[in-house]
Amino acid sequence: MKAEIKILGPGCAKCKTLDKLTREVVAENNLDASVEKVEDIVQIMSYSILATPALVINEKVVYKGGVPSKEQIKELINKAVHG
Repeated sequence: MKAEIKILGPGCAKCKTLDKLTREVVAENNLDASVEKVEDIVQIMSYSILATPALVINEKVVYKGGVPSKEQIKELINKAVHG
């Protein structure tokens, strides 16, 4: 199953870091995933989050308000894809 990953954030340093780390995790682990950066505030608000950045996998918010480690990102993707 392919993971559709979205990084929600207006473009702050933490948002950019989460985007970079997520892309690195996907590439380093050869994961079947697409990564999209969402900076549109209306789209971000549709996920009902109060803190950015946020990590969304297959339309489910799995992390918000900070930057997880690369290992945490990998675990979140695997959990979302494999249950």
